[in-house]
Amino acid sequence: MQEQLPSIAKAIQGMDMIDALRYFAEQYPGKVAFSTSFGWEDQVITQLIADNKLPIRIFTLDTGRNFPETYSTWNATRSAYPIDIEATYPDTFAVGKMLKKKGPLSFYESVENRKECCFIRKVEPLKRALANTTIWITGIRAEQSDGRKEMQNLEWDDAHSLIKFHPLFNWTLDEVKEYISKHNIPYNPLHDKGFPSIGCQPCTRAVRPGERFRAGRWWWEDSSKKECGLHDTSLPPQNFSI
Repeated sequence: MQEQLPSIAKAIQGMDMIDALRYFAEQYPGKVAFSTSFGWEDQVITQLIADNKLPIRIFTLDTGRNFPETYSTWNATRSAYPIDIEATYPDTFAVGKMLKKKGPLSFYESVENRKECCFIRKVEPLKRALANTTIWITGIRAEQSDGRKEMQNLEWDDAHSLIKFHPLFNWTLDEVKEYISKHNIPYNPLHDKGFPSIGCQPCTRAVRPGERFRAGRWWWEDSSKKECGLHDTSLPPQNFSI
């Protein structure tokens, strides 16, 4: 599949987002999946899929530590659009083993512990959710972090052996917010309280004036480490056993 990336990039060149998403859905029926965490960007893509009746599977990772507002947004999204949203959960044995050994707040103690928790609650469930998937649609934007600026809107994901497409890659946050307002799309109320990037509740705080987009994620760590592993192939699965 990786060798097809140049021809796919050429095929969608010049297409708008809807046509590109439709192209993938038609070319790879039943093999296209969109992962949502109900953030601003994901809500835009959900609306595009729903309003254009695109046969793209939508799923979310329920880590068990999401904000109540995230669940409310999930429910509001179901009410707004005639779509199914699949939920994938962590392996309960792996979660129990980690908590028994290290307690419920081990992720504050070291980067290694935090990545272990992210792996168990997010990375491993994502691997299951993406099984038999050829095209993975995400809400990544280039300006979200320095690391993401180095990505491409269409790229090969070696960790999952599939192609990733980021339809909003070159959008600014203002463009995302304007689209949401124009189309009356439900969104997480935490965004209005200083949370531009929302993850698990214990690991996310509001961003202070002048801070970067993802400064509120794992705020106690060095800024160079602010990825959970979902889009970071430097975290190999064999690091943590479940």
